[in-house]
Amino acid sequence: MKNEDIEKNLQPITENGEHLSPILPPGIKNYLIDIDGTICDDIPNEEPERMVTAEVYPDALETLNGWYDEGHIIFFFTSRTEAHREVTETWLKEHGFKYHGMLMGKPRGGNYHWIDNHLVKATRYRGRFTNLIEKEVTIQVFDDGKHDED
Repeated sequence: MKNEDIEKNLQPITENGEHLSPILPPGIKNYLIDIDGTICDDIPNEEPERMVTAEVYPDALETLNGWYDEGHIIFFFTSRTEAHREVTETWLKEHGFKYHGMLMGKPRGGNYHWIDNHLVKATRYRGRFTNLIEKEVTIQVFDDGKHDED
């Protein structure tokens, strides 16, 4: 899916006669993927000269490009700053990564807890890209009366 096709494929949603934020068609995912320590060497912003020579992690390129080719949306979400955008875009292009966009300035330090009105799934990278598998886990949610208590 090309960038211009993303907006075309969004499906409108209405509730009680009011328009809500659109959603993607079933089966299409919005992947937000970190760069440093996830697709390549873990390089801190304080050492940008290393970004040029970062080594790609095994299977990252093949897996991400496969998801892109399947029609999923690929965005890199990185703690790198806007000052690192050009070197990062050049590195991604030189290594052949297919993607739709990049969001710079992700807060540093990990321990992320994303709150959104849309469905959110998270996968922690632990050293290897593979096909995703299903696994039941315990998560923290708001006590909004819409969740069964175990």
